[in-house]
Amino acid sequence: MNDEEVPSLRERTTTRETGLAGRSDAETRDPGVTLFPGREGTDSGPAAPPGREGTDPGVTAFPGRTERGPRGSAAPGREQEVLERIERVRRRKARVREERITLAHGAGGKATHTLIEAVFLEAFRNPLLEPLEDGAVVDGLAFTTDSYVVTPLFFPGGDIGDLAVNGTVNDLAMCGARPRYLSAAFIVEEGFPVADLRRITASMAAAARAAEVWIVTGDTKVVENGKADGCYITTSGVGTVERPIRLSAAAARPGDVVIVSGPIGEHGVTVMLARGELDIQADLTSDTAPLNTLTGRLLDACGDGQVRCLRDATRGGVATVVNEVAVASKVAVVLEEDAIPVCPAVRGACELLGIDPLYVACEGRMVAVVAQRSAEAALAALRSHPLGSEAAVIGRIGDDPPGLVLLKTSFGGTRIVDLLVGDPLPRIC
Repeated sequence: MNDEEVPSLRERTTTRETGLAGRSDAETRDPGVTLFPGREGTDSGPAAPPGREGTDPGVTAFPGRTERGPRGSAAPGREQEVLERIERVRRRKARVREERITLAHGAGGKATHTLIEAVFLEAFRNPLLEPLEDGAVVDGLAFTTDSYVVTPLFFPGGDIGDLAVNGTVNDLAMCGARPRYLSAAFIVEEGFPVADLRRITASMAAAARAAEVWIVTGDTKVVENGKADGCYITTSGVGTVERPIRLSAAAARPGDVVIVSGPIGEHGVTVMLARGELDIQADLTSDTAPLNTLTGRLLDACGDGQVRCLRDATRGGVATVVNEVAVASKVAVVLEEDAIPVCPAVRGACELLGIDPLYVACEGRMVAVVAQRSAEAALAALRSHPLGSEAAVIGRIGDDPPGLVLLKTSFGGTRIVDLLVGDPLPRIC
């Protein structure tokens, strides 16, 4: 759904494409929508017995749909019309309609996906690039690259330096790799204080030591005053894949669980408030951190093939990650709003800013899709690590309607969680 809006599912679900907070009056209570079989209140409930993995009859996306058969078999006419329209839009070839790049093209949402598919993937298409994962795995090595343009350069809990190291380390970790070596390229503006550059490089060095990686090569360019907003950093990384696993957004299966490693949205809100443009006070720090030891513990705790996908929830937040999984795997992702961990300060700031925390970037949180039978082991492994102590199951994978993310709201209704449109929090990484 690149640039065409999809109408809301009135009387059943609502679509929120902008990421704005607030709930539509069209959301209704629907006791027929069951997200977690055996679940009462906010407890996780017992896992499904062995042998039922891959089927989840309790995950019903829309009331009135009594079977999982071909579309149209039991769907009301209005619902069927909307779902077919969504599929038609998604089948269209991606096309950038704008004549010039906007900030939305870097936000991680619809505009970003369209730009990547219509321009970069079109030009560079090859089997290693086409999955559009966090990195490419080639001959037992994982390789990734990322650029950092965050403003301000220094914020509570971190700065552009440790952000650059942690972000690249995390992309390698999401490939199931052990991060080993990084490169670092700097574009520095004329007149930038040397003391600030030393502070940034010291932060990078400390982050590299914490992640047990070496920065082994790099580059420096200086541009005229006013051309680079101080300092930009690009880091690339190489890691070794030491487990016989294949992690992919296309590997999710019905019955799998969706886990987030901790409270979401802290980095994005912290950076936004650090700009000083809003008269909002909050005791928040960025969650920037290296996740390689956390992912290692998770993968060690689960059997081969039990962890389907890992993604760090950066630009576009958790909502973007689960949408990518839904589309790539052709499954439904069903989330429960009350299960999603959000700290009170982030929730309050998001309400004041009119932003949904699901769309806000993290820099030290990951989303894991894990086989149902390994859910308890995965949670225990994550919670045994300081960076995963508040890990939670926030949803499950269903099979219908494929390609969509649904959220059971706190009010008992159900709405579609679409990809982000626009850029409410620009330049947060």
